[in-house]
Amino acid sequence: MSSPTLITPTATAATATTSKSFLPIRSKLTPAPTTATPTTTSSVTCRRDFLTLSATALLLLSPATSARAASDDEYVKDTAEVINKVRTTITLDRNDPNVATAVAELRETSNYWVAKYRKEKALLGRASFRDMYSALNAVSGHYISFGPTAPIPVKRKQRILEEMDTAEKALSRGR
Repeated sequence: MSSPTLITPTATAATATTSKSFLPIRSKLTPAPTTATPTTTSSVTCRRDFLTLSATALLLLSPATSARAASDDEYVKDTAEVINKVRTTITLDRNDPNVATAVAELRETSNYWVAKYRKEKALLGRASFRDMYSALNAVSGHYISFGPTAPIPVKRKQRILEEMDTAEKALSRGR
């Protein structure tokens, strides 16, 4: 025998109508729907179209960020400036009073260069980028570890200068 609240295939129509009807569960966080202003699909579509158009216009009209490389000429110019700054900074005498400020300027310049060009997919395969990145990493790592007044060891300085030379040659060849 079946229970009156349980609907089974053997239950009759009379027992099916006597079962409790359950109300849908509503969240207390969302307001109850109002029947005074029903939303139509056309108003939702208009709102969606407006938001899509405004977002597209915002993306198209916003100025490009300064972290993007504008051209190949800009990359060559910036890289040549960084090469000159690295050469002048690592060849300064240890007792020079401007060493700390020169190292601080070099770190700022190298951080800017790396942040600007590391994201450029077209530059990642270039020999000039690879050598510059390696040299800047060596120089920055040395000054971070040992301080701005510590001299760079001779072998490391030779390797950095060789990488600068090869980067400069690659830049002149367009690589």
